[in-house]
Amino acid sequence: MTDVSIKKLLDVSLEAGREIFDVYEKDIEVETKEDDSPLTKADQRSHQAIMKGLQTAYSDIPVLSEEGTDIPYEERKDWTQFFLVDPLDGTKEFIKKNGEFTVNIALIEGKYPTLGVIYAPVLDTFYFGREGVGAFKLEDASKKDITDDEALVSESIRLPEVADTNVVNVVASRSHMSAETEEFIEGLRKDREVDVVTAGSSLKFCLVAEGKADYYPRYAPTMEWDTGAGQAIVEASGGKVIRHEDEERFYYNRENLKNGWFLVERNH
Repeated sequence: MTDVSIKKLLDVSLEAGREIFDVYEKDIEVETKEDDSPLTKADQRSHQAIMKGLQTAYSDIPVLSEEGTDIPYEERKDWTQFFLVDPLDGTKEFIKKNGEFTVNIALIEGKYPTLGVIYAPVLDTFYFGREGVGAFKLEDASKKDITDDEALVSESIRLPEVADTNVVNVVASRSHMSAETEEFIEGLRKDREVDVVTAGSSLKFCLVAEGKADYYPRYAPTMEWDTGAGQAIVEASGGKVIRHEDEERFYYNRENLKNGWFLVERNH
């Protein structure tokens, strides 16, 4: 399988971030997709930048992107390696202009994410995780002069960086809080002090990887591109992403790309 450079994914993410920012600084025009979810020019421009960057660097690796055309399962079911992309995760946060939106790129190999990157353009923070290497956070990402993967790792903060405390921190969606999520939180409160942290987009995964949150229960629907990069980063930090239905590790490139419920748990 083709070896993928994290530095190259940083470059692609930064370019996508620039396209998003160009739209973010203006009045945002919102369209509605068939499933009633919002779509902006930023989603489309980020998608185009990512597709161009990935296809130039890795023309032999297929890409499954939220904003790309639907690729039939018959065509993708035998893929052994592919990029899973969400060009703008947290469109609702983008429209609200609260800064909590991200660019997500995951490398899926044999049904599981082995490398994931998440870039938050407003925060200018780049999270990345690779199987066997670890999880990291690079602040002021667009201002750094990074030459290769080794330099990228040495410039970054290894995750998790937060020590254990007696308080259990649960991160929940800023836009999607279900009754089941509230029930999970109440269950933890029976014997421990619980703080609830809210965040938008895939930054919830990053909070778990950093150690700032112990759990992220997602008892509501998501799509594969919402979770691939975050799972790679959490798992590289020592954490877990497990399916609610059978407590098995989350896997990808299913015929139906809609995810079931899941729980993200930090490394203790």
